[in-house]
Amino acid sequence: MLARRLPLLITGIAGVAGYNAFQYFAAKYPGQVVGIRPRRTWRLCGPGVVAQDAEDAGGMARLFDAFGFRSVLNCVGNCALKSCELDPAMAYTLNVVSAQVIVDHVRRHAARLVHLSTDLVFSGADGRGNYVETDPTDPVTVYGTTMVQAEKLLETLAPTAAILRISLPMGPSFNRHAGAIDWIQSRFRAQRPATLYFDEVRSCAYCDDLNRVFEWFLASDESGVVHVGGPRANTLYEIAQIVNRVGGYAPQLLKGCPRRAAGPIPPRAGNVSMNSAKLIRLLGGQPFQPWPLGDDLVPTHRAWHFERPAGEPRSLQMLQQRLYHYPQTAVPTPFVRVG
Repeated sequence: MLARRLPLLITGIAGVAGYNAFQYFAAKYPGQVVGIRPRRTWRLCGPGVVAQDAEDAGGMARLFDAFGFRSVLNCVGNCALKSCELDPAMAYTLNVVSAQVIVDHVRRHAARLVHLSTDLVFSGADGRGNYVETDPTDPVTVYGTTMVQAEKLLETLAPTAAILRISLPMGPSFNRHAGAIDWIQSRFRAQRPATLYFDEVRSCAYCDDLNRVFEWFLASDESGVVHVGGPRANTLYEIAQIVNRVGGYAPQLLKGCPRRAAGPIPPRAGNVSMNSAKLIRLLGGQPFQPWPLGDDLVPTHRAWHFERPAGEPRSLQMLQQRLYHYPQTAVPTPFVRVG
């Protein structure tokens, strides 16, 4: 039970994974959850939200001392690939220094730590994907490199922490611009083209399912690296096809190309789909529905999004109902721990 590890701190709530996790945990454990966001992100506010930069050691010390956190879900980090390439020092500060600060205070308070990492610790260069936890990391970006550094730091200084490698978290963002769905939609909504890649493959997962997995790890004592990816791998181009068609946007706005045509900055990973068999063994079952849920939303060819069958609902409301979330009656059988 997570109750024994409250209060809970969630960092990085300006990102999609952190934002959705904060909404979930704050509703389930009212008054027991604090979320921090960068001081510059002033539009993100509300009960339980604190303006605090995670890399600020002094400010984090005061926060920990004030609330006495018993667990931390660390979602902080800068995943803007181009920004990280152009400013490696910034990427190191936000992705590594922040992890060091959090580890220091977690150790000082003997708190539980669940840290989110990324599938982009891999290059996907050979196109095979299906990475397991023991595969060697070989990132092609500054972002991926700093996330590997953060993982190694935790393995050394916080060996009891769980390190969850996630892919693209599929859910709403607070500013309607962050994350895969909202970034793509923001382009189409403004009648601007979006170019996505035929050969970058990710293991997307609904945030609704990710939140339940995060809760399990926060309550458990499981440590080390675990892959937390959905059961259906999608190319970035396929993701954009789905957003385009479900949202009812102009199909000609979507452009596609192989990642080698993307230019040198930022470099693009290939097939970084993850094998989550270890996660399924730990939980005693598959915690994820495939994204998107429903075979009717699975592209079958590169012009699929041009097809608009009569009577097929297409709107922002449908996008929210099918791509941000899915009917809760479709939640997988509750998982239990094996062993």
